[in-house]
Amino acid sequence: MTNRREVPGIRKYDAPAGGWGALKATSQAIWAQMETIKAPITLMRTNQPDGFDCPGCAWPDKEHKSTFQFCENGAKAVTWEATTKRVTPEFFAQNTVESLLGMSDYELENMGRLTHPMVYDRETDTFRAVQWEAAYARIGEILRGLRPEQVEFYTSGRASNEAAYLFQLFARELGTNNFPDCSNMCHEPTSVGLPKAIGQGKGTVSLEDFEECELIISIGHNPGTNHPRMMGTLWEASRRGVPIIVLNPLRERALERFQDPQAALEMATFRSTRIASTYFQVKAGGDAAALKGIMKALLELDADQGNVIDREFIAAHTQGYEALVADLEATKWPDIERVSGLTRLELEQAAAAYAKSNKTIVTYGMGVTQHNKGTANVRLIVDLLLMRGNIGKPGAGVCPLRGHSNVQGNRTVGITEKPSADFLNKIEEVFGFTPPQHHGHDAVAAMQAMVEGKSKALLCLGGNFAVALPDSNACFPAMKQLDLSVHFGTKLNRSHLLTAKETYLFPVIGRTELDVQAAGPQSITVEDSMSMVHASGGKLTPASPWCRSEPAIVAGIANATLPNSKVNWLELITDYDKIRVLIERTLPGFENYNERIRRPGGFRMPLPATERRWDTPTGKAMFSVYEGVNEDAAYAGAGVLRLVTLRSHDQYNTTIYALDDRYRGVFGRRDVLFMNEADMAEQGIEHGDVVDIETAIGDRKLRLQKITAIAYEIARGSVGAYYPEANVLVPLDYIDKESGTPSYKSVPVRLQRSAEAVA
Repeated sequence: MTNRREVPGIRKYDAPAGGWGALKATSQAIWAQMETIKAPITLMRTNQPDGFDCPGCAWPDKEHKSTFQFCENGAKAVTWEATTKRVTPEFFAQNTVESLLGMSDYELENMGRLTHPMVYDRETDTFRAVQWEAAYARIGEILRGLRPEQVEFYTSGRASNEAAYLFQLFARELGTNNFPDCSNMCHEPTSVGLPKAIGQGKGTVSLEDFEECELIISIGHNPGTNHPRMMGTLWEASRRGVPIIVLNPLRERALERFQDPQAALEMATFRSTRIASTYFQVKAGGDAAALKGIMKALLELDADQGNVIDREFIAAHTQGYEALVADLEATKWPDIERVSGLTRLELEQAAAAYAKSNKTIVTYGMGVTQHNKGTANVRLIVDLLLMRGNIGKPGAGVCPLRGHSNVQGNRTVGITEKPSADFLNKIEEVFGFTPPQHHGHDAVAAMQAMVEGKSKALLCLGGNFAVALPDSNACFPAMKQLDLSVHFGTKLNRSHLLTAKETYLFPVIGRTELDVQAAGPQSITVEDSMSMVHASGGKLTPASPWCRSEPAIVAGIANATLPNSKVNWLELITDYDKIRVLIERTLPGFENYNERIRRPGGFRMPLPATERRWDTPTGKAMFSVYEGVNEDAAYAGAGVLRLVTLRSHDQYNTTIYALDDRYRGVFGRRDVLFMNEADMAEQGIEHGDVVDIETAIGDRKLRLQKITAIAYEIARGSVGAYYPEANVLVPLDYIDKESGTPSYKSVPVRLQRSAEAVA
């Protein structure tokens, strides 16, 4: 397609990731949201020992040798929270919920910070201010009138350890393990798959391992947008000659070229550093086939030259290797090539590079986990590492790239619908009540219970629950039929507007802001992707005198709901050290919690697999068998493509900072479908044509209409569209059965031209 017509908002972007483009975007974010005098001081406190943890991604902090510890998207997250814009009771009085629902998600959040506790008034269809204590009392009254299993407790990954711990304690004393969590929608296959394989639900590498590794294999993630501080680590590895093999359906600029804003010479000379040494565009849904191909090639290489498979490690530390080998030998190369979209030669090249490396790290993101067999995908990655003994030694290991800045910490302190018996026993021992033993609801199960009318109340500790989930045509009405919804938030979002019979909206103190309780200024704690736990304390004046901290709000509701509680809720929030003492008493790994978080950098949680101790039922690391190469062959057929849902570069999870996606060449719009040129030609679609997308799963008729198809470097058979808009195409029950995670990254779809043919 050499003579493409021009499409509004679509133009080629030739610059590298990072660099001057990132600095310009950062300055624009500051100008649009903050006072320019306060902004530099605030940003310089980001990820510093005496500052606050970035409210964006969970990539760990480096040793503090550089001038600043924030990236472009981190700066957007900080300025978005520290904005001077305000959403006041007067604003709500002038805007009905119906009119607000007509705004875009970007417009809603861009209105600014919430300032007052609000309650929905059905007669006027507006929110009005309410007193905190009156709100707590009414919420408590409603909750006491429901059965515990009818109440859902949702947690966003931005919640602190202290808030999350109180939240789970409240729910369990109430009598439920219903904990739909943002992790259920992203890395639950990691939390399920890794314990089965290596005995822990977390990665095994540290930043120091990246300094020693000899090869990085990057699968299914876009670090330039989703965890941008990782780019500095990849930049350093590339500069010292470490090969970086990328498997990803789309060409992502940050995985191709990066200009480090902290490298003065690179910035001054307008040069950049190559990131991927090899870039394989695997088909959406083809990750398992590609991984099996690399492992099959590894076996063949070992048969030819020997000393490729670490048999000593396998014999001493693993079980199940023979079954893996038998399955790989039975898997046919034509099937691997067809499903992965990669050639045998390409996969053999990846295997040869892996065989050459003595220390390999595999990093992966939601491109691996958000699939019908996401848990099995995670286990295949571990299989690949175990074949050469690349877990439990310096410079090697598995590195799941968590999203939000404390999603891992939430799980560590008890946010799980499947609590261990040991944890429940400790709760009973310390607090004197018997918590529920049965498993509760994850995110999808919680929404299904709402759709069926079984769940009646939802408490959201942050987040944008209904928008983050699949199939908004089912989720949005379900939210509106609840008896009660309660939302903790810094800004307005669409889930807040899906009002129940009674809905409360509570403004919270953000990460950047000073949290003062009876004992004085407080710090909260978070856990990063590499299991480091450290303190975070904001310095800005809260957006409003009526804002309260998340721990304080949880304690207030719990105190009003449980009149005979075994917990002195109001005493706990006078000093967060008291909450941390309880965490220490009920959870392993938090010994001397308060002392250790006062040290710069904090401390690392125990990771037995890093010491080659395997907390599995067998005491060994476990190989797995992925039968065949297909995720769901039933949904293949003529004209069927696989949809990958994506974030834009001006986006973090459901938060949309602006309407650009500059690395992909999209400006001022989000209604686009990324397509391979060969697929476009085969389907008779031209660059700029407007199409309708329909889910190709049985007789489902989920549709997204009037989307502009644009030619892009994406694997054949794969298409991409923005999340959350494209979530409408994902059936609520189209999930990984082992983890419950929706299959956002491999949805079978068909296209047809809209009545409107040209953008």
